[in-house]
Amino acid sequence: MDQREKADHFRALHARDEILVLLNAWDVASARVFAGAGALAVGTTSMGIAATEGYAEPEHIPRDAMVAAVARIAAGVDVPVSADMEGGFGATADEVVETVRLAIAAGAVGINVEDGTGDPEAPLRATRDMAERIAAIRALSNELGLHLVVNARTDVFLRKVGAEEERLASTITRGQAYHEAGADCFFVPGGLPREVIATLVREVPCPLNVVANPAISVPVVPSVPELQDLGVRRVSVGAGAMRSTLALTRRIADEVLGAGTYEAMKRELDDPIAPEAYRSAVGLSGA
Repeated sequence: MDQREKADHFRALHARDEILVLLNAWDVASARVFAGAGALAVGTTSMGIAATEGYAEPEHIPRDAMVAAVARIAAGVDVPVSADMEGGFGATADEVVETVRLAIAAGAVGINVEDGTGDPEAPLRATRDMAERIAAIRALSNELGLHLVVNARTDVFLRKVGAEEERLASTITRGQAYHEAGADCFFVPGGLPREVIATLVREVPCPLNVVANPAISVPVVPSVPELQDLGVRRVSVGAGAMRSTLALTRRIADEVLGAGTYEAMKRELDDPIAPEAYRSAVGLSGA
């Protein structure tokens, strides 16, 4: 598939009866492992890419470095790639649109853009401001003749913005406005109770994306089948897979540097899936 075909295919994956599961890659190897496991599309994790480049926060990585990582991932797999571009790396709508243009040029056919500001005093961008950015992104997509799948994220629940009893109504208002502005999906990270998920599915007229990352979705993340039963159309894992991989890497290091044994490493390498995973990661056929 060329890029436009990938974009159309990615969009169609949101209209199926079956929920779309997006695993989030931080480099080419992880993206290929996910694709080799049968993922129909791959998302990127801004936190994972930032960590790979040595940045503690994804907001701190230079835009060019983020775009370059997206380009490597998109070139490294045959499936559609959706790029997590944080708030768009820009203070103005024009700057955000330029970021999206660069992401498309890098091979992305989907984009995550969020309304968080990073300012503790005003953690969320005004709804109208965010909607204007989404509309500008959609205009760019139309201009290029490629339907970019825009996944608009709000951090109302994640950042615990406003009174608890008002968060659901605020999230619904944002979701409706973002959809009207041109968003294809509405992304609401955080530990959402099942009744909140069901309400969002009912009240916001575009596919809902929730994150199945136990690090930020507490106390319990519903399983993929449970999310599908609730009407969720897209689930991603954020930086969860990357952080789990780093935890395993640290356990291996602690054991080798401490006891001088190799059980943690051996346990993983003895798994029959290990050679298949390696072959996928390096792009060998027959994985």
